This record gives sequence, C-alpha cells and structure tokens, in this order.
Amino acid sequence: MANSFVSKTFTALADLYPNMANLKIIGIVIGKTDVRGFPDRKNAGSERYTFSFTIRDSPAHFVNAASWGSEGYIRSLSDSFRIGECVIIENPLIQRKELEREEKFSPATPGSCKLLLSENHSTVKVCSSCEVDTKLLALIYLPVKESRDYYSLGDIIANGHSLDGRIINVLAAVKSVGEPKYFTTSDRRKGQRCEVKLYDETESSFTMICWDNESILVAQSWMPRETVIFASDVRINFDKFRNCMTATVISKTIITTNPDTPEANILLNFIRENKETNPLDGEIDSYLKESINLNAIVDVYTVEQLKVKALKNEGRADPFYGILYAHISTLNIDGATTTVVRHRCSGCGYIMKEAAGTCTTCNRDSLEFKSVFLSFHLLIDVTDHTGTLHACSLTGGVAEETLGCTFFLSHRAKGGLRISVLSCKLADPIEASRNLTRRGNT
Repeated sequence: MANSFVSKTFTALADLYPNMANLKIIGIVIGKTDVRGFPDRKNAGSERYTFSFTIRDSPAHFVNAASWGSEGYIRSLSDSFRIGECVIIENPLIQRKELEREEKFSPATPGSCKLLLSENHSTVKVCSSCEVDTKLLALIYLPVKESRDYYSLGDIIANGHSLDGRIINVLAAVKSVGEPKYFTTSDRRKGQRCEVKLYDETESSFTMICWDNESILVAQSWMPRETVIFASDVRINFDKFRNCMTATVISKTIITTNPDTPEANILLNFIRENKETNPLDGEIDSYLKESINLNAIVDVYTVEQLKVKALKNEGRADPFYGILYAHISTLNIDGATTTVVRHRCSGCGYIMKEAAGTCTTCNRDSLEFKSVFLSFHLLIDVTDHTGTLHACSLTGGVAEETLGCTFFLSHRAKGGLRISVLSCKLADPIEASRNLTRRGNT
C-alpha cells in the first residue's frame, strides 16, 4: 500500500484509478461545501441537490468527493459529518476529474481522480477518534499548500489593487469572529455571512468574510488571539465601501486551524507574546462584539451582583460576560458632538483623535494612509431593582441586537468597572420577570 496510515482493509487515495469497484476508503474531512439546489433539467419544476467535501489519508494525498440526489438524502448526508471528522466511504464511483472545469470551483487536489457518491450504492460512516490512527487525525493540522507559500497581511495591503480578484494563500492569527448574520436573497434563498478579523506581525486588522455555513461553523470554534489559520485559496478583493483589501472564503478554500508548521508556530508565539498588549489608547468598543459569540452568554446578573463580582475580580483585566435585565435610565444625546460621535480608522477600528487625521496604529509602518469614518459613541446609565451602572458604552448598531453585556476592569473608569453594551433590545416580560424573581433580593 502506498499509505502507511491506511490498513489493508481500505484502499489508499494514492492507489485510486477510474472505474475501480467495491472500494472502502477512510480519510479525514478537511473541507466541505454547503448543500445547494439546482433546477432538474429532466424534471421541470423540481430541483436536484448536491454538496462536496475533501478527504485526506496522507500528507501528500487528498481527493474531492461529491454527491447528487434528492433534497432529503443530500441534506441528511451532509448533516451526518463535519470538517475534522474521519469518515469511511464504501462503494464510491471513481471518476477522472476534469481538471480545468472542476478546479475552478473546487479545491485543487494532487491526484487525477474524484469520488462520486450514489444514493443507492454508496455509504458514508463517521468514525470515532478511538477507532482511527492518530497519524490520520493529525492530518487536519497540515495545510494543503506548501507552508511557506502564503502572503502576509502586510504584503496584501502593500500590493493593493494588483491582487484584486486573485486567489492566494494566507497565514494569519484570528483577532475576532463576528456573529453570523442571516438574510434572504431576492429569489428567496437563505443566506448567511460572518466577518472574521485577522492580524499578524505586519498588519493589525484585516477582514476575511465567510459566506457559507460550513466555514462559519469552523470559524465559530476559533478562539480570538489564540488561533492561527492557514487559508488556502481565498479570494482577495478591494472593498470600495471600506476602501481596503479583504479576503473571501470560496468553494476552493481549505482552512487549516492551528497548522503544525514552523511558520505558524512563529506567528503563534508572536500573538502569545503580544496578547496582553493594549494598542495605544485605541478604544474598540463597537468592534468588541465581533470577537464575542452572544449565543454563548447565558449568565444573568443584577447590577448589584455585577458590582460584587467586579470587586472580587479587582486587579484582574480578564473580561466576564453576562445578561442584564434593566432599563436605560440615562441616555444623553444632547451632549457635545465630540462626545457622541467618534472618528474611527477604517483599517483597525480604533478611535482616533480628531486632530490627528490619521491612525497611528495602522499607519505607523505603512505609507498607505487609512481613511477615517464617523461612529456613534454614547454613554448610558442602566438601572434595575438593585442599583445603577453609570457610563456604560453604547456604540454602533447594537440597539438592534439581542441583549448582552461585557464587563471588564479599567482603572480609567469609575470604580474600576468598564462596561460595554454588545446588544440591546426589549426583553420578554415573562423571561425578565422569571430571571428577576429568581435573583430577587441579592
């Protein structure tokens, strides 16, 4: 066998050739697309469904697999496994791939074959980690491209428009992961979008956008300022609205989380060494929510409980998160314009002094000056039956979001408690009453 990771029970991907029959293949899923529907040419008014994924069984060999069929079958098959899991595929059809056409939309693979899964003949089974060779599991940490074949974020910014529309590889650290935003297209199809902020030694903030559910699921598992990714074959574009370069995850993209490469380890050491560094006086309240998964915040507090917790945490800069059922008791929108509206850098989001005109963080090592935009910055008081929290930061469009607050210490804030509202909306009366009654007198 060409692959020492694969036992005699399975056929190695390196040994595949067209029209092989009665095969049993094992591999780890390293990439996966969303389920899509297409008009069925043979049956007017109906649709066929498809999705594809990429499996790997050795450092040098990985292959694309696709399946077509009814909506029920395709969605059930797609939901049965995720990226990072090992699967056993039985009785796939082995076909020769059409290089130019298929690799325009699918990950580039080293072999000449692809797998086609049939609803009537093929099966896919997920293996538990205890059933699989640890060497096979370790393949999830190897990029599918050469580890030195990537652009730094600084290189992308420096090359600017010359990279517009290009497909390249990126090695970067995760700065924040935004919440998925869901929408419906004009033809009534459901869609989603998630922004990830990246950074490295050369650039403090760079946007990568995920449009498919599979990549968004992976992104939601990333820990900001602790995760490094190698993104193979992302598309680079110049965003006219933001006046900056961005990356987009596409159907060709394969993302390796915390890759086991020398280059990734160097970057990982960099982010760990600089994790506690505060970027000048840059307040990033309106961008803070991008690094927090609001759905994961479940602890409910009263104002008094927050103050007690803040005292217990005195001397620590670690944030803690919670839900507060309260009303806005002070909302000063009649103050000076300079206190209600702030200037932010389009590159990194940091608040800038109006007189400065340029961001000292982004432009410190770059000749390309970032543009500046205006952002709301309000201070509010919130009150419940136990007390009031003063000077809470309410920024951006958080009034349209679900209620959620972050709390962390700041020696510049009164009492050492600095509060940023991540989202705010009307609470369900029954839910609020139940939580307030439960916490009652504190």
